[in-house]
Amino acid sequence: MKVYQINYDLRNQRNYQDLISKIKSYGTWAKPLESCWLIATEQSASQIRDTLASVMDKDDGLLVTRLHGEAAWRSLDYDTDNTMTNWLKEQLQKAA
Repeated sequence: MKVYQINYDLRNQRNYQDLISKIKSYGTWAKPLESCWLIATEQSASQIRDTLASVMDKDDGLLVTRLHGEAAWRSLDYDTDNTMTNWLKEQLQKAA
């Protein structure tokens, strides 16, 4: 599996529900920060972009970046019990 980071800016209509549903449909996901998601998938960055763009407005921004094993982080949202940290370490290890 490959691990990707997804960042977005929903600018005018801000339809978060459809975008979040699409991201969660990948099955293996985490949300470390407010507008940042991580997913594990066999798809390419372009395929992910096209899938997510199908529920976004033309003026919304989207960045899909593949992670390759090395990462550093601090004070991730919702990580009071290290669940996010453990998920990230595990997925990056698989992707290395």
